[in-house]
Amino acid sequence: MLRIQFKDGRTFTEAEVNGARKLAVVNETFVQRYLAKENPLGQRVRLALLETFPDGLKDPWFEIIGVVADVKNNGLQDPIQPEVWVPYTVTGSAARGILVRTAQEPLSMMNVVRDEIWGTDRGVALTMTGTLEGYISSFSYAGPRFGFLLMTIFGSIGLILVTIGVYSVLAYTTARRTHEIGIRMALGAESADVLGLMVKMGLRLVALGAGIGVIASLLLARVIATQLWGVSAYDPYTLGAVTVLLLATGLVACWIPARRASHVDPLVALRYE
Repeated sequence: MLRIQFKDGRTFTEAEVNGARKLAVVNETFVQRYLAKENPLGQRVRLALLETFPDGLKDPWFEIIGVVADVKNNGLQDPIQPEVWVPYTVTGSAARGILVRTAQEPLSMMNVVRDEIWGTDRGVALTMTGTLEGYISSFSYAGPRFGFLLMTIFGSIGLILVTIGVYSVLAYTTARRTHEIGIRMALGAESADVLGLMVKMGLRLVALGAGIGVIASLLLARVIATQLWGVSAYDPYTLGAVTVLLLATGLVACWIPARRASHVDPLVALRYE
C-alpha cells in the first residue's frame, strides 16, 4: 500500500494474516541495532509489549520473514526508529488503521470506504478520517509551516528595512556630495561616470554588510539547526542565494539615488550649499 521497498524476504500472505501467524517484518534500522551483521531472515524476536495488552499474547516470539527500507516513522525531524510489523490478527487490542489507495480524489471515496467497513461490522467506530497528506500536514507540517510563515514575514520586513536603509544612507551621502559631483561634471565627467561612482560607493557598503551577515549567520547556524530537516544549517546554496538577493536589493537601492545624482545640472550643483 505504501510501496515501501523490500530489501530482503517477503510480506505476509493472506493465509498467514487470517491464521494469526507469529511472523514479523522489520525495517533496516531494527536489523542494524539489534541483529548486527547476522542474517535477519529466520531470526526470532520477542515483542514483550504484546503481553501487556488486555488480551495479552502468551509467548510473543515472532519469526522475521522480511526486511524493508527505512522510512520516516518518528516525525520529520527525529531519527528513524526500529520498527516491526506483525499480522493485526494476533491481538484485538490497540488502535487499527486502514489505508486505501484510490485512483481518484481520496475524499470523494470516503463514503464508499465507510460503507464497506460498516458492511463488515456496524460496531466499528471510525475516527480521524481524511487523506494521508492531510494527516501528515496536521501532525508534522503545521508547526514548521507556522514557523516558516513567521520567518518569512520577519525576513520580508527585514529586507524592506535594509532596502530603505541603504537607499536613505546613499541618498544622504549623495546629497552631501552634490557640490563635488558638480565640480566633477564641470571638469568633464560624464553622467555614466557619476552613476558608476555612486553605485560603487553604495555596493561597497552593501558588500561589507553582507559579508558581516554571512559570518554572523554561520556563527548562529546551530541555533536553527534543530528546526531544519533535509538541509544543512550551513547549506552553501541557501547562503549564496540570500547573499545574491541582498546584493541585488542593495544594487537597486544604490541605483535610484545614483541615477538622480548623475542627472544633476553642474551649475545647480556648484551653487549647492
